[in-house]
Amino acid sequence: MTTVTRGTTPATAPRTLRFGEHTVTWLPDGHVQLDPRRWLPDSTAADWAGRNAALLDPDGFLTASIGALLIRHGDRAMLVDAGFGPHAVPAENTHPALGALVGGQLPAALDAVGVDPAAIELIAFSHLHDDHLGWALRPGPGLASPFVNAAFAASAAEWSHWARPAAGSSRTRTVGGGEEVFPGVTAWPTPGHTAGHTSYVLTSGERRLIAFGDLFHTPAQLARPDWRVVVDAHPERGAEARRALLAELARPGTAGFANHFSGAVFGRLANHSGTPCWEPLEEFY
Repeated sequence: MTTVTRGTTPATAPRTLRFGEHTVTWLPDGHVQLDPRRWLPDSTAADWAGRNAALLDPDGFLTASIGALLIRHGDRAMLVDAGFGPHAVPAENTHPALGALVGGQLPAALDAVGVDPAAIELIAFSHLHDDHLGWALRPGPGLASPFVNAAFAASAAEWSHWARPAAGSSRTRTVGGGEEVFPGVTAWPTPGHTAGHTSYVLTSGERRLIAFGDLFHTPAQLARPDWRVVVDAHPERGAEARRALLAELARPGTAGFANHFSGAVFGRLANHSGTPCWEPLEEFY
């Protein structure tokens, strides 16, 4: 087993797994290039040699997937996050630690799995960065969100730090730690990347799936949760949240949803010669 198992190419088609009474589906929207040394400024050139070199694209970037997690229970459906939206930003116009940033695939991904955006009752945001809210709150000039019946949920701290108005205040709601936002899905505060960053835990019997947003952007961080992320609002709290997540992922029956882990978004924490690493899941056991 190695740290990387699926290369650097983001998934371009939805992927559905059965999880007890639920089904979970990765819905791709696009991708973003991350400059590894700038995005993770505590890392060194040596850290991106050896097996971690396989995480880099030919231009030396980490290619991070962007999308959403669809959770279905009976005839009900929700999303965790909402992609970047129908936008394409060249490297010269993004953050200095980024390369190209593109979205736009999410509606087609929903159509491919037979889900009408109007059937989505809730979009629970891990945080309110553009690559997580696009199709809900930033669909583009002259475009309306396709999620016409969805409530938009985030932590109070997240809403209070978001500068732009929400798409209709009657559609927004605040979620707190331990709150069940959807059958089997509870909110878990994991601040650090942003002040109100929230993970979501889907529980079915003795099994759990943790959708952990931007706590980790690449499998290389699993062995180095102390590495700062250049855009973390509170770096020390971010490191604490990453360590707490690693402890939870190590518990029996626990898997993770890693929105930015290229093609291997569903996985579990494994160990390779004493080094924590990501083991992609083909199905839940």
